[in-house]
Amino acid sequence: MNKLQAFGLIVSQAVRGELVFPISVNSALQLQLALAEPDCHIDHAIKLVLAEPLLAARTVALANSAVYSRGDAPPVTSVRAAVMRMGYRNLYSLVAAMVVRQFGSKIVDPVLRQKAAQLWEHTAHVAALAHVIARRVTHVDADTALFAGIVHEVGGFYLLSRADEFPGLLDDDGEHWMESAEEIISREVMKKLLIPQPVSEAIEGLRDGLLAIPPDSLLDTLLLAKQLSPVPSPLQTTFIEMLTPSDSVIDFIIDNDTLQSILAESAGDVRSMSAALLV
Repeated sequence: MNKLQAFGLIVSQAVRGELVFPISVNSALQLQLALAEPDCHIDHAIKLVLAEPLLAARTVALANSAVYSRGDAPPVTSVRAAVMRMGYRNLYSLVAAMVVRQFGSKIVDPVLRQKAAQLWEHTAHVAALAHVIARRVTHVDADTALFAGIVHEVGGFYLLSRADEFPGLLDDDGEHWMESAEEIISREVMKKLLIPQPVSEAIEGLRDGLLAIPPDSLLDTLLLAKQLSPVPSPLQTTFIEMLTPSDSVIDFIIDNDTLQSILAESAGDVRSMSAALLV
């Protein structure tokens, strides 16, 4: 099967809703469905978290990370305390982050594994930067920005997880016909993962979106975060590069002292978040 046929198969499966997820991802999706219910009681949420030992450990670890433990807050030592500190929205983000990580966990090909590792590093930086930029520059909801940063490359992770089946699938392609395929796959994966529409629209807008002056939207937040990430996406050499703002534009929007402060704060958050989510 050549690359065009392989992409055609993956796209057709995605459009039909026949997405191939690891078992651990399916378990996480069940938890996401429960958390999305407006009347989900905290005791039920805690029970669901405790049913997944890895999720329980990560929930406590992330609640104690710099992202959620600001100031001199004492460390939490139980799932109940962790869920209460983080809230359902952030627990939902944690589940999404674990889903993203699990896509790369079963990859056998060493080159693809390296790409998945780099894509996670990029994702962690973008998520942490988006969280800080939302609070200090664009003034959109910071937790939503963090979530959007975590899931913004989920389509790429899905393709990496399928590339083991189709050698050469993600090799460079001069005709760029696979860009449309990646866009369709990303859209269908986000539907399957129940990504809220405002978040999915911002992620889809990364392909051809332009930064507003002054930046004031979730899309602007992601554009800035991707530009400032010290680790690039390994897929940007495969798919069309995002229309991220230039350094000169960023200099016009953010003064150097503020920029350095944002980079320092986000770097600490990346270290803390990555350690908490490492699987």
